[in-house]
Amino acid sequence: MNTLSFSRYRAEWFTSFTGARRDVLAGMVGTFALIPEVIAFSFVAGIDPQVGLFASFVIGIVIAFAGGRPAMISGAAGSVALVAAALVHAHGLQYLLAATLLAGVLQIVFGLLKLDVLMRFVSRSVRTGFVNALAILIFSAQVPQMLGVSWHTYAMIALGLAIIYLVPRVTTAIPSPLICIVVLTAISIAFPMPVHVVADLGKLPASLPTFALPNLPFTWDTLTIIAPYAVAMAAVGLLESMMTATVVDDLTETKSDKARESTGLGLANFAAGLFGGIAGCGMVGQTVGNVRYGGRGRLSTLAAGVFLLVVMVPLRPWIAQVPVAALVAIMIMVSISTFSWGSLRDLARHPKVSGVVMLATVVVTVLTHDLSMGVVVGVLLSGVFFAFKVTRLMDVAVDYDEASDTRLYDVTGQVFFASADIFADRFDLADTARNARIDLTRAHLWDITAVGALEDVVSKMRRHDIAVEVIGLNAASATLVDRHAPLLREPAL
Repeated sequence: MNTLSFSRYRAEWFTSFTGARRDVLAGMVGTFALIPEVIAFSFVAGIDPQVGLFASFVIGIVIAFAGGRPAMISGAAGSVALVAAALVHAHGLQYLLAATLLAGVLQIVFGLLKLDVLMRFVSRSVRTGFVNALAILIFSAQVPQMLGVSWHTYAMIALGLAIIYLVPRVTTAIPSPLICIVVLTAISIAFPMPVHVVADLGKLPASLPTFALPNLPFTWDTLTIIAPYAVAMAAVGLLESMMTATVVDDLTETKSDKARESTGLGLANFAAGLFGGIAGCGMVGQTVGNVRYGGRGRLSTLAAGVFLLVVMVPLRPWIAQVPVAALVAIMIMVSISTFSWGSLRDLARHPKVSGVVMLATVVVTVLTHDLSMGVVVGVLLSGVFFAFKVTRLMDVAVDYDEASDTRLYDVTGQVFFASADIFADRFDLADTARNARIDLTRAHLWDITAVGALEDVVSKMRRHDIAVEVIGLNAASATLVDRHAPLLREPAL
C-alpha cells in the first residue's frame, strides 16, 4: 500500500471525534435493523438463526477492514439465503459451510481479476429500479409483523415513527432510531402489553462462534455437490454487494473500490464459513439506514459487527425484550427514504425505454423477491434496447455510376451481430451492374458476425460475376478482416 493509499485508508477510519461518535451510533442502529432480517433469512435458508447471526458478526468485522466501500453493512441475508436453502434441504448444514468457503474463494478471485468492470453494464435505470424494488421489499417484509396483532402494536409503531421523524427537529446528537428502540423497549417493560419482541423471532446465540472446518470428506464428489451452489452464492452475493456499493456511492457522492469490495467480501465469507456461518453480502436496507443516520467511515461498519456480538451474548436478555414494533418503525422509515420518489416524475420526462427498464427491474424483483434476478432482467433489457437503437443508426445508401457501370454502396453506422442481417439485405445480388464498390469509411465492423456478413455479400457478388471493391476500412475493422476474412483484403478486390 503506497503512501497515498494508506492516507486515504486512515481517513476512512479516523476523521474526527464527532465523526467517530456518529459512525458508532449509526452502526448500532444498523445492528438493530440487521437482527430481524438475518433471523428471517436464516429461516428461509433452513438454518438455525444463530448460524446467520454468527456469520453476520464475522462478516461485519472482516469487511470493515478488507472491504472497498466505507459505511457499508454486510451480513448473512438477501438472495444468498434463497440459493443456500436448496443445498441445506438436499444435503445439510455441513455442505452449506463448505459451499460458503468455496464461494468466498471465488469472490476473492473475482476481485483479484478486477472483473468488477462488468458493473459498467448496469444502467442508471436498472440501479433506480433496484433501489425502488428494494424499498418495496423492505416495506412488504414488515407487513407480516402488522397482521393479526393487537392495537398496542399499531400504537407502538405509530409512536416509533413519530420519534424517528420528530426527534431530529430537536436534536441530531443521537440517531432517532436508537432513541426509538430505547423508548419503546422501556415502555413495553414498564407497561407489559401483548406485543411481539425480538425473542419471538428466533433463538439468540448464547455463546461466541468457534473455529471449525466443515465435517465433510474433501473429495471430488463433495466438490461436485457444492460447486454449483457456491458459484450461484458467489455471483448473487457479488451482484447485491456491487449494487449496494453503487447506491452508497450515489448517496455520499464518493467513490468505492469495487474490486477490493469483491475481494473483501470473499475474505469475509471464507472467514464466516470457518466459524460456522453462512455466506452473506451487502445489505442495502441496513446500509442505507447507516448512511442516513450519519455513518460514513469504516468505523460504522466495525461498530455494527462488534455491537452485534455484544447484543448476541452479554446484552442478550435485554435485546430479547426489544419490541418488534420498534424495528418495524425503523424499517418503514428506511423504505420511505430508500424509494426514489423522483423516478415517478421521471417516467413522464425520460425516454420510454428507460422507464420500461426501470419498471421491469422493479416488477421482476418484487415478484421473485430476488434482487439479483431483477438486475439481470434489467441489464438484459437495456442491452436489447441498446442493440435495437444502434441497429436503427446503421444504413446503406445505394447509388449508380453509369460511366463505370458501378453500383455504389455507402455504409454508415455500426455493423455487429444485431445489425449484420439488415446490412446483408441491403445488397442487390441480382443487380445488372458489373462492378460494385462498398464504402465503409463511415462505418465500423464490431465483431466476427459483421465480418462474416461482409464476406458473404462479397462472395455472393463474385459468384454473380460482379467485381467487388471494398474501401474505407478503419484500422480496427481492417484488423478483424485480416484475422477472420483475409480474402476480402486481396488486391483482386
